[in-house]
Amino acid sequence: MKIKSSIITFCFLISISGSAQEDAVQKHLDLYRYDKDVLSNEFTKDRRDALRNLMVDNSVAIICANPIQNRSNDVNFQFHQHPNLYYLTGFTEPNSALIIFKSPVLYKGSYTDEILLLQNREPSSEIWDGRRLGVENVKEFTGIRAAESIRNFKLSEINWSNFNEVNYEAANVMLDKNRKVNEDLNDFKVQLTKLLRKRKINATSNKLNNFFSIIREVKLSEELTFLQKAIDITCSAQIELMKALKDSMAEYQTEAIVEYIFKDQGAEYPGFPSIQGGGENSCVLHYTSNRKVLHNHHLLVSDIGAEYRGYTADVTRTLPVDGVFSEEERIIYNLVLKAQNAGIRKAVAGNPFRSTHEATTEIIADGLLKLGIITDKKEVRKYFMHGTSHYLGLDVHDLGTYGPLQVGSVITVEPGIYIAEGSDCDSKWWNIGVRIEDDILITEDEPINLSKAAPRTVEEIERMMLLPSKF
Repeated sequence: MKIKSSIITFCFLISISGSAQEDAVQKHLDLYRYDKDVLSNEFTKDRRDALRNLMVDNSVAIICANPIQNRSNDVNFQFHQHPNLYYLTGFTEPNSALIIFKSPVLYKGSYTDEILLLQNREPSSEIWDGRRLGVENVKEFTGIRAAESIRNFKLSEINWSNFNEVNYEAANVMLDKNRKVNEDLNDFKVQLTKLLRKRKINATSNKLNNFFSIIREVKLSEELTFLQKAIDITCSAQIELMKALKDSMAEYQTEAIVEYIFKDQGAEYPGFPSIQGGGENSCVLHYTSNRKVLHNHHLLVSDIGAEYRGYTADVTRTLPVDGVFSEEERIIYNLVLKAQNAGIRKAVAGNPFRSTHEATTEIIADGLLKLGIITDKKEVRKYFMHGTSHYLGLDVHDLGTYGPLQVGSVITVEPGIYIAEGSDCDSKWWNIGVRIEDDILITEDEPINLSKAAPRTVEEIERMMLLPSKF
């Protein structure tokens, strides 16, 4: 009876200990991640499996985190995870890497088909830079089967010569030699490049990007939820800007309005530097200085996108500062809108990717010719010099194959006309820059405009600009 009682007591103590450990892990996770609507472990596991399905037999893929980037002296930019690593793990810490095996391999006495390498927990560092997940918590957080300290990991624990192929992206393993903050990741990259070079392992740096272009092109429902949220926030920002825009407002004040809305509605970042180009700056495609003071005779091109849970919107509206389009502005604006509508109609599954651009270019070329702004349709590139569409997702210019449009893909349709001062046409058109951009979901049927909440016709914009602003 004494032996049996001891066994029961021992098992009870183990149960208590296990429960306490689980509670400690959950407490840390609750403090580590305040947001609850995040990429699920089921989603990231499915995406890792999708990558494996593209890999050749007996192969491995290596995806590294982005380096921490220095802004100046001892101040760094806010860290942003490499989209591919985030896509496969939901993990957002620097100094990390993911190793994906096509089939399970023996590692430290156990078989695994994935290893996440990450920073150790260090209380002295966490006081300054925030909580780390740590090896002890990462499996619960990500669902990854095996995890290891990147500082302690040894590539020699794995027999790399047995693999038929090692996949990596050349740019993703470049060293950031200047910053000690990337020391652990740099050490891992040095180990990796030496191993691949010295052992003459069959390694390829050009296939992995193609794999991600395939699996990231079509968005799953979980992704579309986050992308729609990012787009909704961006549309709200455009609407608030329409209400607030007025004479003598500086471009940076318009930027402040839209980025306030981003943060106020839960977006982590702008997905790209906000483009707020007024007057002559409306004709600069990626203008981001945003220092000009605006006046009533100016148009403002507002090209913005909130980032929500890693997914980025991209919505452009062109606004008259005084709330009313002039005759010339209205003519150019409606020509761009007509072209955009034609491009959206071509955003149909099975159509070539360039079909949207071909449709918008034809409309704009014909319109500019009739207005006498050009004398030959071939001159259209003088005033419409960029493409019409790109994929949208974890990057504002997201990965994709640029083959026939597929159901579930999200693309932009964004024609524009930019007539800079001094252009070879009547001066009444000078400094009129117009771009209209919406985010379009490819479906089994008609395309869906995910950003339709932001007014885009002349009449809708002018009506919105009459409403009172909270700014």
